[in-house]
Amino acid sequence: MEHKFDSEAVIQEFESLTKDAKRVQLETLKKILKENGEAEYLKKWNLNGKFDPQTYSSCVPLVTHKDLEPYIQKIADGASYPVLTGKPITTITLSSGTTQGKPKFVPFNDELTETTMQIYRTSFAFRNREFPIGNGKALSFIFGSKQFTTKGGLLAGTATTNVYRSAQFKKTMQAMQTPSCSPDEVIFAPDFHQSLYCHLLCGLIFREEIQVISSTFAHSLVHSFRTFELVWSELCSDIRTGVLSAKITVPSVRTAMAKVLAPNPDLADKIQKKCLGLTDWTGLIPEIFPNCKYIYAIMTGSMEPYLKKLRVYAGGVRLLSADYGSSEGWIGANVNPDLPPEMTSFTVLPNIGYFEFLPLTESNEVDSVGPEPIGLTDVQLDEEYEVVVTNVAGLYRYRLGDVVKVIGFHNSTPKLQFVCRRNLMLTINIDKNTEKDLQLSVETAAKLLADEKLEVVDFTSHVDLTTDPAHYVIFWEVSGEASDAVLKECCNCLDKSFVDAGYVSSRKVNAIGPLELRVLRRGTFQKIMDHYVGLGSALSQFKTPRCVGPSNRKVLQILCNNVVKSYVSNTFG
Repeated sequence: MEHKFDSEAVIQEFESLTKDAKRVQLETLKKILKENGEAEYLKKWNLNGKFDPQTYSSCVPLVTHKDLEPYIQKIADGASYPVLTGKPITTITLSSGTTQGKPKFVPFNDELTETTMQIYRTSFAFRNREFPIGNGKALSFIFGSKQFTTKGGLLAGTATTNVYRSAQFKKTMQAMQTPSCSPDEVIFAPDFHQSLYCHLLCGLIFREEIQVISSTFAHSLVHSFRTFELVWSELCSDIRTGVLSAKITVPSVRTAMAKVLAPNPDLADKIQKKCLGLTDWTGLIPEIFPNCKYIYAIMTGSMEPYLKKLRVYAGGVRLLSADYGSSEGWIGANVNPDLPPEMTSFTVLPNIGYFEFLPLTESNEVDSVGPEPIGLTDVQLDEEYEVVVTNVAGLYRYRLGDVVKVIGFHNSTPKLQFVCRRNLMLTINIDKNTEKDLQLSVETAAKLLADEKLEVVDFTSHVDLTTDPAHYVIFWEVSGEASDAVLKECCNCLDKSFVDAGYVSSRKVNAIGPLELRVLRRGTFQKIMDHYVGLGSALSQFKTPRCVGPSNRKVLQILCNNVVKSYVSNTFG
């Protein structure tokens, strides 16, 4: 990676790739199949040296993670022959686990790291053209997860951890003039509470140099600044005395922080005065970090509910949504950073994988027989599809489970908006309510809390099949004590805000029972996050599960054990 980042050269390369996306896709598929032709999985499908899309789609089936699990397990167990890829897989990625309740194993390699860097470089080039930054630092709330070694000796960690540990990541961040203000020891600390505290402390020490505040997801930004509200006084004390809080017990972190922390009473007084001068922490970020140009994280999909709170902290500082990817790899970059997060779209890079799009049918079953997937350049404007990925790390015609909408084209490659996870549905009878439907319902009902100056800290849902008829349960954590009358009204509002025709008709004839709102003890979602981090997820990769199924027993148990109030809707009589 060159020392000086050349935004215009990166943009030119992107324009060239997207002008002839069909040809680039054919070349990308050919390259992937050629390089991995000796792998056990591809040999099984008898491609006979043919690399064209027609042969590929007729010979190799669509798969889900469940289909590839035995192959990935062989790799993790140390198979000495090519299983999914020609070159050996040396690292395993752990998904966050918030969708299914436990992390999945996904193959990871250097080629996947390089596609990640390409996405980072591309979106940064467009961001830097719109919002140029000087040579400064980033307050990056990034966290390494616990890593462990598989039976076969492979290192396993979250996708973000695998990327942050790579030499390519550091070189790219340096070239993009946004190195993290925190030492590596803070990023990879074994205790994320201590890591977060030190990230905040480093941010304050280098407050004048901070040009970007970022994390993987909007959730971890909100969590970080909620934590700041609680610990700012202690942080000021550390800066005033030059002595790190005794609650930081990891020796490597204490040693690293000793190199950046020195007594600075003037800075401590300045920060203290600013914090005391804020009303409800509105405008915290520009007040404390005066040279911050923008705030950057994934802000779409399940992250949208956190934008309201993030805007309170941000004051007038711009929120820019990051790119579209998953533990399985990247799909597209945000090349229109001037748009608000709610309008963000992602332009598919045609050389980072081979992409197919499965038209949506009425059936929601993953193994249902439906129309055949179509190619990247064959998608239709305003249509919704499920994304199918063939990547450089051994996933072939892999159903990602994400539903996207085509909202336009950049040259010949589509611009996608994330709609929802296909398998995250509230459904009992003929009703079908997506994550987005749940989010809209919660947003509508939460407006009733505003008069009491309260907000919904976080939420999730569950379908309770133990009652007859079955019913929806919505779990809320609220920022303070709300009156019973208001919460009862919120419950009714939630019920009537699900406008899906199947839900409304089922409620009217009592085929679905009255919706139940369960209010949780403060700190319940922190317990859920602690649970996932304990399973190996990283704080920056954590996403609150929006629908908790019966198989996710531990999270359901945490929720049910922390209910303080419960309300039943009488919206439909």
